[in-house]
Amino acid sequence: MSVSLKNIVIFVTDLEKARAFYVDLLGLPLAGQSEMMMEFFPGAPTTMGVALALQDEARKLVGRHTGITLKVEKIEELCAALKAGGACFVEALESSPWGKMAVIADSDGNQLALVNR
Repeated sequence: MSVSLKNIVIFVTDLEKARAFYVDLLGLPLAGQSEMMMEFFPGAPTTMGVALALQDEARKLVGRHTGITLKVEKIEELCAALKAGGACFVEALESSPWGKMAVIADSDGNQLALVNR
């Protein structure tokens, strides 16, 4: 039996605000969008979804640290653009022995880590 990761999902309350954050500000490549969901990273074996939290159980998952880390090639440039665009930084960009990292939050407070390695 073979098991692999297909996708991960972040739940939000407003898909248009989420699109403004994930597509327009963060610059994630959009694979597709419906009335209730967006999917990112077209052609990748694992995708990331952003979906409306329609059920009570999904609403409980809105506004938390997602545990998701995105690898960014030009992290200083992206963080500067995010800051200029009004993104909320939970943790500012800082250097560590393992690289550079920042933590940002979307319009619902869902947190994502950005790293350069």
